[in-house]
Order: sequence, then structure tokens, then C-alpha cells
Amino acid sequence: MTETLFLTSDDISGLATPADYVDRVADGYRQRGDGAPADPRTALFADDPTGMLTSYTAILPEDGYMGGYTYSAGFGAGDAWFMTPLFDADSGEPLALLDGASMNPFKTGAIGAVGIDVLARENATRVGVIGSGAQARGQLRATATVQELTAVEVYSPTAANREAFAEGMTETLGVDVTAVESSMAAVADADIVITATSASDPVFDGDQLAPGTHVTAMGQYNPDKRELDTTTIERSTYVPDLRDRATQDAGSFLHAVDGGVVDESHIHAELGDVVADNAAGRTSDDEITVFDSGGTAIETVAAAGMLYERAREQGLGSTIEFAPASDALTGK
Repeated sequence: MTETLFLTSDDISGLATPADYVDRVADGYRQRGDGAPADPRTALFADDPTGMLTSYTAILPEDGYMGGYTYSAGFGAGDAWFMTPLFDADSGEPLALLDGASMNPFKTGAIGAVGIDVLARENATRVGVIGSGAQARGQLRATATVQELTAVEVYSPTAANREAFAEGMTETLGVDVTAVESSMAAVADADIVITATSASDPVFDGDQLAPGTHVTAMGQYNPDKRELDTTTIERSTYVPDLRDRATQDAGSFLHAVDGGVVDESHIHAELGDVVADNAAGRTSDDEITVFDSGGTAIETVAAAGMLYERAREQGLGSTIEFAPASDALTGK
């Protein structure tokens, strides 16, 4: 038997700051750029009741961790549950099982911030946000750790939601966050555009992007999800989290390919290659850049390893026992 640490969402909450997540996730993507293995998600869909079961995995050898994410969303309860197993990358033994709910917006926000850090202009200070949920808040909190923001404009279809977002994030960040009445109003003066939606149709007109804008798109994890139009993809230096994911389920990119606007050669590089300095990021102030993130186990394993270490230091969590197969299968 081996003892494995179980960490609840409450155990995890507050263990790390947004900047902590960004630093750890950036290093995880550097490891990916240096050859760390990671696979895109596998998703199974059900129709009755409607739901999705998703999993993905990665190994971060320098951190000494491997694992991933398995989560269900929808189904009869109409909710989501996030389970994160963490293994020792040397012995293979299970180290921890985390309820990933409270870390989800932070680790997802962190990967967006890493993309902004290596692809946005250094003097990018104005942000346009499309979306007002937990993921949008996570993205903006993390962005503020890598850029000195001067103004933020947010749009989502429900006025009360965007106004609540603006009020709450103004207080959180100490930056003027304003609710606007259209997505184009959010995009018009932005140096950085963040989309964090579940949209099936483009949420802004790519012709309206100013030269030099960086776009981080977070809702690109299904061929039918399409936050960005073909114009945005065509105009951009396009960087996904994983190349294989872009060709598997990055809806906006796949629509552009299907429309004959671009082909797979339009993928400039994976994010990890840029972070590891194996590929150039932005090369001019006029360049439009896109980071397309649908979620990988790289940020999950990086964040989970950090939380595991801190939980052990603080004596948090409880233990559960796992039997090695050599014992269990022989009845020892």
C-alpha cells in the first residue's frame, strides 16, 4: 500500500497567488518546449443526458510530476467536477488526488498570462475582455501579473453580469474596469483582447483589430466552438498550446482551414517552443498575435505539483491508500 494525499478544493484555495501559478505554468511550458510529453484532450460526449467526459495527460520530468485532469460537465446534475491525479514521475507512485475546482480558473488564467507575456507588446496596457464568468476573471487576474494595466473594458451579453464583473475586478486589481455595450467596443482600443466564452460563433470582427493587438482565446476546445473569425486567424501569427490540439479541436482554426483561408503551415509554433526560445514570439509592434488555448495537462500538472508541495508544507489534506497492482492482482 502507498499513502496518497487527498486535497479538497478548500484545502487548495488560497495556497498560491495568481503570480505563483503563472511562474509555475510558464516553467511547465518551457519543459514542454524542451521535449516534455503532453497529449491533447480526449473528450467523450453523451446526448441523453447531455454531457462531456474529458481527460488529458502530461509528464513534467524536471518537476518530477506527471498526471492530468479528468472532469465531467453537464449530464443530469448540470454541473462540473474536476479530478486531478498527480504521480511521481520517477517511481510512478500516486502522490496526490486533488479536487481541482478552486484551482481551475487560476491555472487556466496562468496559461493565458504566459501567452500574453511572450506574445503581446511590452507596452500593451489596455485590455478588452469578452466574457464575464470565472474563467474571464481568472484570465484578467493573471494578466495583471505580467502586464502593467491602465484600463480594461469588458463585454458580455447580460448587462448585469458585465457590470458586476467590472465592479468586482476594479476593486480586485485597482484598475479602471468598465462595462461596455458591445464586443467591438471592448476590442476597439485594446492592446490585448481576451475571449473567455462558450461561443459557437465569432464574438468580434477580426477586421477591427488594430495592428499590434494580441488575442488570447480560451474557448477553443471543440470543433463547434468558434470565438475567433477566419479573418483574425488569417491576420495573425498563430500560436496554440499544443499543435496536435489545434488540428484536433481548435474550432476557430479548423473553420479557417475548412474555409481554405489557411492551412496547417499557418501554425507558427507551440507556446512551449516560444517560452523555451526555440521559436520566435512577436517580431514587430505591428504584428497581430493569437494564443489559442483549449486547455492541456501541462498547466494542470505544473499547478498541481506546486499545490501538493505547499499542502505538504502546511500539513493540509488527508490520506487515502492505493494498492500496487503487484499486490492487488495477486491477492496479497
